[in-house]
Order: sequence, then C-alpha cells, then structure tokens
Amino acid sequence: MDQPIVVVGAGQAATEFVVALRAQGFTGPVQVVGDEPYLPYQRPPLSKDFLAGKSPYEKLMLRPDAFWREQKVEFLLGSEAAKIDRAKRVLTLADGRELPYETLVLATGTRARVPPIAGIGLPNVFTLRKIDDVKRLRPVLDSAKSIAIVGGGYIGLEVAAVARNEGREVTILEAEERIMKRVTCTEISNFYQDMHRKHGVDVRTGSRIEAVETGGVRLSGGERVAADLVLVSTGARPNEELAANAGLRCEDGIVVDEFARTADEHIYAVGDCTRLPSRRYGRAIRLECVQNAFDQAKAAAAALVGKGKPYDPVPWFWSDQYHVKFQSCGLSAGHDDATVVGDMGAGHFSVEYRKGGRLIAVDAINDARAYMMGRKTIAAETA
Repeated sequence: MDQPIVVVGAGQAATEFVVALRAQGFTGPVQVVGDEPYLPYQRPPLSKDFLAGKSPYEKLMLRPDAFWREQKVEFLLGSEAAKIDRAKRVLTLADGRELPYETLVLATGTRARVPPIAGIGLPNVFTLRKIDDVKRLRPVLDSAKSIAIVGGGYIGLEVAAVARNEGREVTILEAEERIMKRVTCTEISNFYQDMHRKHGVDVRTGSRIEAVETGGVRLSGGERVAADLVLVSTGARPNEELAANAGLRCEDGIVVDEFARTADEHIYAVGDCTRLPSRRYGRAIRLECVQNAFDQAKAAAAALVGKGKPYDPVPWFWSDQYHVKFQSCGLSAGHDDATVVGDMGAGHFSVEYRKGGRLIAVDAINDARAYMMGRKTIAAETA
C-alpha cells in the first residue's frame, strides 16, 4: 500500500484504532492529524482528578511518545483538517498541506454545546472539553470564591464536586425540572440532587438564563446569581462538519454502518462523532463514552483488514463525585419499568430498566456487582 491510512483526530478513538490496526498486523504507513498540540490523552479525568490537581499531565497520556515511535505512527499535531477531496482521496489541512490517503478514518470527537445566551463570550465564561480548557480555567478557579455551573449533567456535577471540596460556593443552574434528566430516572436524579445539596451546592432546577454578566448570571425574571466564574456544561455536539462538507451523510453524528464504514468505501468514522445502527436497541444511536471510542475503533480496524464483525455494543458509562461511584450500562430510553434494588438511604443501590420485560439498562450507585451483572444480563436479553 503506497498511500497511508490517515486518521483525523487524536483522542481515545484514534488511539484505539491505531493500536488495534497494528495488532491486526497492518504494517503500512499511518498518519494521525490532531488539532491540539498534545499526543492522545484521556478526557474523563479532566473534570475530576486533573482539574483538582491530583493527576499530572503525564498520567493523562494514553500512550507515551516512545510507543508511537516504536509503532511508526506519524503525528501531525496542532494541525486542523480543512477539506476532504473524495475523488482524489486527499485530505487538505488548514495550512494548505495535502495528505493523500488510501483509507481515511474520522475520529473528530465532539465540542461543547454552547447555548445562544447573551454574554456567553465574556472572559469569565468557560467550557471544559480539553486540556487547554482546564489550563485556562484552573488559575481563575484558584482565585474564585463562587462558581455558577450552567447545566446539571456529568461534567457540571463533577466540577461542582471538585469546587465544593475546595471550599468554593457552587450554584448549579439546570433548565429541566431535575438534573441528569437526559440520562437517568427520577430516583437517581433525586439522589444526586440531595447529595450535592448536602455538600452545600445550591442546585436550582427549572432555571432559565437570560444573560451571563461579569458578576455572574441573570435569570429570566431578573434574579441575579453572583459568581466569579461561569462554567457552561450543556452537553456536546459532534464535530461532523468536515464529513458533511465532503457530502457524507450526517444526522447529529457521522452516519456509519455496523462496521464503522461511511457510504464512501475509503472513509470510516469512529467514536463520539458517529451515529451507528443498533439492532440491540432498534434504532440509530450516538454514544459519548470511552467504551464506544474503544470498541468501535477496534471494530473498524478489524473491518479494514478484512476481519470485521458487526458492532452492536452494550454501552457503559461512569462518573465519580465526592465518595460516590456511578456506573451505568445499556440505554434506558424507552423503558416501561424502572425498579430500585438495594438501599437508597445507605447510598448502595441500583435501578434496573426494562422494556417489555427485558432488561435494557442498569444504573448502579456504589454497587459494582449490580453493574457487572447488569452488563451480562443486558447482553444476553437484548442479543
């Protein structure tokens, strides 16, 4: 093969794809294009231990530099992909360089979803998706006495826990009637709301923001929430523009098949940026989790070398906040029954979600056994 395999994106999915590709025996040239100046690193610790200063930069790295040299992988870091010429099979970078490819793999990930709120561009407003976001946030957080977090999802809650452990005043502003509504049931939401409130967090649900100001946030109706900094944590959107501009089908994610292939036989896509078919759940899904980045990338590498098997995962997620470990497997959307198992008061329980009698998801609070058993049962019952 004269032309290399080119990977756009240098995150978890890109890493696992290249590692799996080499493990499958592929010895041809591989180039990885990353828009950040860093080798591939873990993102989940950014809102937890890395933000808290408990985990150094080196521990974030997925593989050391020596590993990539040994595997003969060429990195083009600090480089932005600008255009795909599918006819010529050439990727053009923003600086004008052209990279011919035999196969192009899009692992472009996601970026913060920023709502159209007045004042959202002020210097006291932050998002948290990358190392540089933490580097920008941390010095301001060090001097801050109060922080307002817009959004009550995983990242916002994890940052709230870090900030409270440091003794800062924290207000969570969630537009829905409960936090984590998109991903879990009322019982889990209430557990986390109560936990954060017991730790001194001011959790406000049903909060509509009119504007962000230098001194905090103004809610609809005129009430002001004072804050030295504002963290916007309102979800993520897939980086699909490169694919869409090349004429590839995108529907809140780059559309791929069960082998991570796009409609172009020379282009694959993996990780958070993809929308994939799930026979297990009967619909197309987009997953923002380490599990999918890892497993879909391996499935793509196997397919590329002719050893592919249909990819239809039981996804899993986790979140660490204070002393509580949340582990989730499966997808609960569409369930018709949610049963609490264990002792909610003791903070050791799980919720089992069923649809038509079949187990489709489990949320576990400090209950690793329920989580592991759930994964096995879901895999069997939704096969």
